[in-house]
Amino acid sequence: MSTNNTVAKIYAPDIEPRFRHPQILETFDTLKSGEVLELTNDHDPRPLHYQFMMEREGQFEWKYLVEGPDQWKVAIGKK
Repeated sequence: MSTNNTVAKIYAPDIEPRFRHPQILETFDTLKSGEVLELTNDHDPRPLHYQFMMEREGQFEWKYLVEGPDQWKVAIGKK
């Protein structure tokens, strides 16, 4: 997965928690194959990764770009 294909960026702390995962998934769904969503968060987005594994199995690639302690950044690519 190439982060050069980043077409969307989300800073998760700016989104109200109850809307956070739905908005991230909706944004991912708009991506074309080979495009990347870059997610920045103030904690490890592991629960979101599990949700992707359950709801978007085989459709995504997940790569940590920054792993804490104060900020996590993940590239989520659409296959």
